[in-house]
Amino acid sequence: MKVLLVDDHPLILAALQAVIKGLGDDVTVVGVDHAAGARATLAADADFDLVLLDLALGDADGFDVLAELRGTYPALPVVVVSASERASDVIRAIDVGAMGFVPKKSSNAALFEALRMVMSGGLYVPPMMLGQELQAPPPGGDTVPAVMRPAAETPLGERARPEPHQAAATLAQVGLTPRQSEVLALLLQGLPNKLIARELNLSVETVKDHVAAVLRALGVGSRTQAVLAVSQMTQGQGGFVARKPPPRS
Repeated sequence: MKVLLVDDHPLILAALQAVIKGLGDDVTVVGVDHAAGARATLAADADFDLVLLDLALGDADGFDVLAELRGTYPALPVVVVSASERASDVIRAIDVGAMGFVPKKSSNAALFEALRMVMSGGLYVPPMMLGQELQAPPPGGDTVPAVMRPAAETPLGERARPEPHQAAATLAQVGLTPRQSEVLALLLQGLPNKLIARELNLSVETVKDHVAAVLRALGVGSRTQAVLAVSQMTQGQGGFVARKPPPRS
């Protein structure tokens, strides 16, 4: 696996490189400290399997870089690794096309789980944004990831666990039909209605009807809200992975 890290903080960049290399002997990590370096690296060699992108870059807005990467290299998954813990930033990153969002305060295990999900074709939403209100980092904030702090942290799933009155319905309780479940899996992968229709051998109008039914069943009004709703329903599992249904005969 070949990974490109984009972070303008040299200590964090070095720490993340060391952590990612720990995924296996077959992992190659290239680190750059600005958006221009990321563009040049990918222009010279686009054969990367994954990009980890910080939002706070010195030479560009991270969201703009994310949109640029997704537009230029649509098959290349991008995971945001950010000091921000704002729910609005998580939602915006997903809207722009990120396949995952990992706060820098996350544990190594949480980062590995996020990358595992993304590399298996899923979309990772941090459990810590579920069941509690997220706040922006303090002024001059703590941008040091857990990999650089020796103190053990409470697992993300424990920090995210809601009070009993906040418990969400499960997907089973939502009562989706098998076809709606297939549509949801493809929808959460970011596929537009036209490609969902092609995958499931349905008309676009039929897919639109199924998408509308899924959103109604989840009680949401957009695809991003659907991702977050499903993530909350599966919060004890470290996030949600949306996999394609098997090919239909």
